[in-house]
Amino acid sequence: QVQLVESGGGLVQAGGSLRLSCAASGFTFSSYTMGWFRQAPGKDQEFVAARSWSLFSTYYADSVKGRFTVSRDNAKSTVYLQMNSLKPEDTAVYYCAATKSRGNLATDFDYWGQGTQVTVSS
Repeated sequence: QVQLVESGGGLVQAGGSLRLSCAASGFTFSSYTMGWFRQAPGKDQEFVAARSWSLFSTYYADSVKGRFTVSRDNAKSTVYLQMNSLKPEDTAVYYCAATKSRGNLATDFDYWGQGTQVTVSS
């Protein structure tokens, strides 16, 4: 069965860094665009970043451009989110997701992980 398992979340001070990982199984990872979304308490889920299956395209929300980097290792079926210069407003549950479509909406994604909590203290 399809599984996406996130790890790497935690508590960090503002200005610090975290690296999230998402290990995938049960589908052809190299054929899917992999994305990251987040949801803060009381807020809607929002797109964070995505890396296309072709490795040639990356997409970022304006709020994380220049601070976050999404990468993937198709040999390991794993996608990463390197988060630098973290801010308290980055506090959220972070989810990885997989899609074969070209969109960046949550509804475009077929498979989802269970999420990992990131908390940034001021």
